[in-house]
Amino acid sequence: MPDLRKKAAALPLKPGAYIMYDEDHTVIYVGKAKALRNRVSSYFHGEHNAKTEAMVSKIADFDVIIAASEFEALVLENDLIKHHMPRYNILLKDDKGYPFVRLDRKSLYPRFTIASAPSEDGAEYFGPFSSRGTVNAAIDAVSKAVHLPTCSRQFPRDIGKARPCLNYHMGSCPAYCLPETPLESYLEAVEQARQIFSGHTGDLVRALKSQMEDAAERLEFEEAASLRDRMKAVSALQSRQYVFTSSSVDLDAVGFAREGNRSCFVVLHYIEGKLLDKDFQMMDAPMEEDDEIVPELTRQYYSVRGHAPKQICMMRGLPDLELLERFLTERTGCRISVVTPQRGDKLRYVEAACLNAREEIRRATTREEKAAGTAIWLQKTLSLPRPPKRIEAFDISNLSGQDIVASMTVFEDGKPKKRDYRKFRIDLAGQDDYASMADAVGRRFSEYKAGNDKFRDLPDLLLIDGGEGQVHAALSAMGQYRETVPVFGMVKDDRHKTRALVSESGEEVGLTNPAAFAFIGAIQEETHRFAITYQRTLRSKRTGVSALDGIPGVGETRKTQLLRRYKSIRAIAQASAEDLRQILPAPTAKAVYDHFHKEEGEKTPCE
Repeated sequence: MPDLRKKAAALPLKPGAYIMYDEDHTVIYVGKAKALRNRVSSYFHGEHNAKTEAMVSKIADFDVIIAASEFEALVLENDLIKHHMPRYNILLKDDKGYPFVRLDRKSLYPRFTIASAPSEDGAEYFGPFSSRGTVNAAIDAVSKAVHLPTCSRQFPRDIGKARPCLNYHMGSCPAYCLPETPLESYLEAVEQARQIFSGHTGDLVRALKSQMEDAAERLEFEEAASLRDRMKAVSALQSRQYVFTSSSVDLDAVGFAREGNRSCFVVLHYIEGKLLDKDFQMMDAPMEEDDEIVPELTRQYYSVRGHAPKQICMMRGLPDLELLERFLTERTGCRISVVTPQRGDKLRYVEAACLNAREEIRRATTREEKAAGTAIWLQKTLSLPRPPKRIEAFDISNLSGQDIVASMTVFEDGKPKKRDYRKFRIDLAGQDDYASMADAVGRRFSEYKAGNDKFRDLPDLLLIDGGEGQVHAALSAMGQYRETVPVFGMVKDDRHKTRALVSESGEEVGLTNPAAFAFIGAIQEETHRFAITYQRTLRSKRTGVSALDGIPGVGETRKTQLLRRYKSIRAIAQASAEDLRQILPAPTAKAVYDHFHKEEGEKTPCE
């Protein structure tokens, strides 16, 4: 430490970025400074909070990069953090992704689709949205509101090729698949959808109302009724998605809260004064003070999105907002204004963002407390050595002894940990649930003993879908690897709902705690869902391949060619011999045709 103090004292009083290393020369922290000597020296003098002390205790060396200005130091710090992802820097997750709604204006019949990011392809983009689920829901709701097609047909390719689908008969689509439906009506609906995605629904509602009144005056009551329903749908969509305020601006409001060892960063998105969306991220409390960390999180947030509104409202008392404003303007390519409102609606927006941040921390704390309480109840009730932090659950699924599979789900701290889910294909003769369970559990512990990183964390509790027999099967398989994890079976009642847990001795443990009852039930349902989904996938593959098995001249390569061309076994069976000859040699085409027409007694056209 004395050497580091001397090294810091020798730094210049110039702006720049500093990089902290541990003894392995791994970057553990990156920061920026107006005056490097003062900022870096501060780490080696005086008292700090616990997290900063922990970081300082691991500093073995540091380096600095001098910048031409304070703004260049800020940009440099941002890029270094993105590159090194240091342990002690507070980081927003980059894996979230912010999808857009894409409208291909070059198409004769343009459609709204999901895009990961805008590109210079001549299309129009709306967003970004907080998730792909939000985009899917928005496209579906808007399409229904303005009567755009939601079916899988492609236009103009499929016009006139089939009868209208159920959407037409239900009055939710004017049947653009019919030749007599004009293109103009389709383009009009697309323009109405554009207005909604742009957040400007007021003009659309007024236009629809005017058209409805005109149609009524012309005594065209069916058209008036259709316009009325469409107007109501748009209005309902608007009222479901937006919270109104008295202002009419496009802006984001940034909020932050810190309580205990948690913090939360929140961004509320407003369009025309309507609260359109909310983004938030929970994280450990940072080392830095709030006035330092909020600008840093804001830089990270908009760097990931690559997009920002023209105005961003933030809390008062934050430093370097001019630098943040310049940074966002350069990164997004648009003039961005960063303000700290003193009164009015914009101040209420920021207060609402901070309130949401505090509420998310409270909810997370409540969830964790609930999960901790359930874990303690399970420990006491099941006589476990400690509260179960990690729980693994197994289930077996098969169809008449075929495509036997096992699923393994994982729950940590009361939440599913899906990246640790595993599935097993069971290769046993006949249907034997006990043997299948033993096989799956044995393979899980075999992989652990072999050092497979995917199975490196042992559970505190193993739950088996089934009764005493399945529990014994799991214990027997585990015993081969000299591991002792508590095992209990999850038994169901006559309505296939979780009733109790059962021990190896056959003793049932009632789930008298409501939280534990709900938790164990959720585990059992999730494990069954994961197993049945995998089993159905295998069955589908087996069914598709078996229909082509045994045909002379058809190996794996030609099976793939056929399925790629015709998409399904049914389409292959309906193909003519002439069609088949276009991708297969004549003898093989004849064999495929004969295979699917054995019972028809027809002479093969290939002969």
